[in-house]
Amino acid sequence: MAANGIIELSDSNFDAEVMKSDVPVLVDFWAPWCGPCRAIAPVVEEISASYQGRLKVGRLNVDENQQTTMKFGIRSIPTLIVFKGGQAVEQIIGAVPKGEIERVVGKTL
Repeated sequence: MAANGIIELSDSNFDAEVMKSDVPVLVDFWAPWCGPCRAIAPVVEEISASYQGRLKVGRLNVDENQQTTMKFGIRSIPTLIVFKGGQAVEQIIGAVPKGEIERVVGKTL
């Protein structure tokens, strides 16, 4: 886990960290070359801190983890998906304001 509380996800740990989680998980599908992904990174970190204990937050580099990326049909990044009980329940595509992410996360808690 990174110092900011965000879990670095991969094809190998995705099921254990996300699909089998006891709490909802916000997953940030991103890539290092993606400007909008870098722009929302601080917002995702703030949400991780704000919802600590109630929400798990992870990031998955789509370039390095294509199996999971394809499994969830990720075609645009950044894409944020909230998983609850092993199911994708909410999705946001693109860099959106913090309030929009909080609204979507709030529906799943």
